[in-house]
Amino acid sequence: MQIAQAAVDRKLAACGNVIPSVTSIFRWKGKIERSQEALLIMKTSGRRYTALQALVRSMHSYEVPEVIALTVQKGLDPYLAWVLNETAID
Repeated sequence: MQIAQAAVDRKLAACGNVIPSVTSIFRWKGKIERSQEALLIMKTSGRRYTALQALVRSMHSYEVPEVIALTVQKGLDPYLAWVLNETAID
């Protein structure tokens, strides 16, 4: 939750959704790992992605946190405008 709060405070994301418990199974350094994790989904603009990524990397405990960008194909126009407004660079 701290990462989401920091991102919204800095206008790097308009919103962060924290899904508190997901089970991740992955290969890391040659071993299969299983971990209970929180999933964080943040809404931002393309121009704020790089700064948001840097914030996540600086705050996250993992050596390589999952940070991916998904392109929005369509959305409710007022919602998309809100995201752009909330992440506008002052």
